[in-house]
Amino acid sequence: MNLSMKWLSDYIKKDIPAAEFCAGMTMSGSKVECYETEGSEVKNVVVGQLLSVVPHENSDHLVVCQVDVGQGEPIQIVTGAPNVSAGDIVPVALVGAELPGGIKIKKGKLRGVESCGMLCSLGELGLTTHDFPYAIADGIFLIQEDCRIGQDIHEAIGLNDTSVEFEITSNRPDCMSVVGLAREAAVTFDTPLCVEEPAFTGTDEDINEILKVDIENEVLCPRYAAGLVRNVKIGPSPRWMRERLRASGVRPINNLVDITNYVMLEYGQPMHAFDLRYVKDSHIIVRNAKDGEEITTLDGQVRRLSPEMLVIADTEKPIAVAGVMGGEYSGIMDDTTTVVFESAYFEPVQVRRTAKKLGMRTDASARYEKGLDAEGCLRSLTRALQLVQELGAGEPVASHIDVVKSIKPRNEIPFDPAWINGFLGTDIPEETMVRTLNGLGIEVRDGVCISPSFRIDLERPADIAEEVARIYGYNNIPSTVLTGAANAALTPDQKFLRTIENTMVSLGCYGILTYSFISPKYFDKIGLPEDSRLRKTITIMNPLGEDTSIMRTTTLPSMLEILAGNYKNRNAGVKLFEVGKEYIPTEEGQLPSEPSRLTVGMYGEDVDFFELKGTVEALLSEIGISDCEYVRASEDNTFDEVCALHPGRSAVILCKGQAIGYLGEIHPAVQETYGFGTRVYAAKLCATEMLPLAQTEVTYKETPKFPAITRDLSLLCEDTLPVGTMEKAIKGAVGKILEKVTLFDVYKGQQIAEGMKSVSFSISMRSSEGTLTDEQADAAMKRVLKALGDLGASLRE
Repeated sequence: MNLSMKWLSDYIKKDIPAAEFCAGMTMSGSKVECYETEGSEVKNVVVGQLLSVVPHENSDHLVVCQVDVGQGEPIQIVTGAPNVSAGDIVPVALVGAELPGGIKIKKGKLRGVESCGMLCSLGELGLTTHDFPYAIADGIFLIQEDCRIGQDIHEAIGLNDTSVEFEITSNRPDCMSVVGLAREAAVTFDTPLCVEEPAFTGTDEDINEILKVDIENEVLCPRYAAGLVRNVKIGPSPRWMRERLRASGVRPINNLVDITNYVMLEYGQPMHAFDLRYVKDSHIIVRNAKDGEEITTLDGQVRRLSPEMLVIADTEKPIAVAGVMGGEYSGIMDDTTTVVFESAYFEPVQVRRTAKKLGMRTDASARYEKGLDAEGCLRSLTRALQLVQELGAGEPVASHIDVVKSIKPRNEIPFDPAWINGFLGTDIPEETMVRTLNGLGIEVRDGVCISPSFRIDLERPADIAEEVARIYGYNNIPSTVLTGAANAALTPDQKFLRTIENTMVSLGCYGILTYSFISPKYFDKIGLPEDSRLRKTITIMNPLGEDTSIMRTTTLPSMLEILAGNYKNRNAGVKLFEVGKEYIPTEEGQLPSEPSRLTVGMYGEDVDFFELKGTVEALLSEIGISDCEYVRASEDNTFDEVCALHPGRSAVILCKGQAIGYLGEIHPAVQETYGFGTRVYAAKLCATEMLPLAQTEVTYKETPKFPAITRDLSLLCEDTLPVGTMEKAIKGAVGKILEKVTLFDVYKGQQIAEGMKSVSFSISMRSSEGTLTDEQADAAMKRVLKALGDLGASLRE
């Protein structure tokens, strides 16, 4: 919303510097984006009068002008403009002047004749013929305004307004108007608000004998008001109106159209003007569109309508899309003589859906979809007819049509100054609160705040407290220490996830955050089978596009996308992690299951399978998960996405027989799909399922009192026998005296038969009850050798 400071001065009789105004309004809750003064790029341009215009002696198309610029001696300017003559009043850019586009005026010679400046066109001043309809677009601007020679051009033609741009939140549609912002400014700067109730005197005709209005859908249109203007005279709007529209970012067109735009900006109520000739049988019907019905809108586009859309129609066809845009033949034309003004309330959600479905977003729809003031329809209509009369644009009919089906009652909210002060931590006097609320249009009566009809956001006592606080000044509220019985704490699940995140950072990984919405093509990129259960997903009903059309059932593709982006950007090596959610469909009509997942991804010169496995093991140790097994991915079908991993360099992680994740090298075909030129490694851990398995409580363990006995074993076994299986057998055979088993060597090569390998373990044993004897250790080793023998392993000779 752009606010003209000149326009604002009609309602607030207080001179406030632009910077101070912007700061004050922002602090009171009306956020200012920026402000700009018109014509700021135009410097050293004045009003001049042409004393003489003679042909250039060395050119057929140039003329030499003597120009009076109010500095005593006239100056000489050479121009090629064909529309100048002696006596004309024109804008003159003096030597040293600056114009839009970075143009600077210097003294020079044209065909040997000195020129000390430049005569300006509208375009060179940053204006168009919409701003000054009497001017021509391709010639010098011949000023017809009341001005004096030598006067600065900004003052002479009204190019000196300051426009303030506000960011209006969706809950404050009342501030999408000059009057609404003026009300906020009046309270913010403690100055009276001067808003007069519109009124006009019209002809004595009865509008009901000329026009009929019916509402068929009173839910989508609870109120519709219409007025009539006879003997319309189409022409340019007066300069003051054109200036205000321009400063508000609206292009002036003609007096009738400008009046509707002016009222929309002033009161926030969009209006439309219909040419009565094109309203069949002079009967306006507010109804739902018929299936397959079409309308050609004002922009010349043919729009196909659907039954859920609301239209303004006559007895034959739609003539406007309600709240969005009028039809092609409903607009004001040069030969229009009788006009119907519309001021209505349309249900916000319906307007938004219609505008989006038709691909149309207009100033009107932007206001309607936020929710307008149904009680303000008649006031806006009266203001429009008042302007018609003041501008001599026609003869308004005094009577009007106002069809009211239902209007939502105003909210009544308890007013308790003590509660407000306790809620805010302030000591604001009740009189100050009442004065503030009354200034905002909120009536305080008998301990109740009656919300004005234009404030749809006020519903509860906290809303009233907010109104008091923002005008009082958030910066004026003293800081206080939080008191009370609040015992805020992280849940066990939150603590667990935070421990995971902190541990991953300590292991040298960077955290990332990816979208929960993904593309169905992600499944193809990781080679997921067509019948995979992961392809059963939650589909977004209204996605931004195909790339974000489903909820992910696996986090692996999201990690690979980020890794691929880093590789494409030539990052030599990265280690990333993400704690995110997967969305697993449940029963029909039920919300999906949302388990938390830790995804790890890495590549680089110092990264291999064992680096990834070490990272995962360090994490599991930190969160208290021990006795994990690593089995080939082909031996466990828990995770469908392991198809994206190298079959010989991947594993599923088991804890107490439950699969809690997987890790491994990405399959070469998948690496090629993502554009990797190096080996990539990834892991996924099921954080939600790991929480019950984790030992979150750290318990004290006594320092051993008795020495340990260590025995080393070098074993010969088949190459296909997993070391993890051997380690598990050792643990089971040694029993409770086992302290730790350490693998320290795996050898294949000379002196080892083909298809065999040598595996060496260091076994540490200790008892908490006394010093172990050699007999106890030997017995344990015999059990170990027997268990390993059952697996096909034997002592290496």
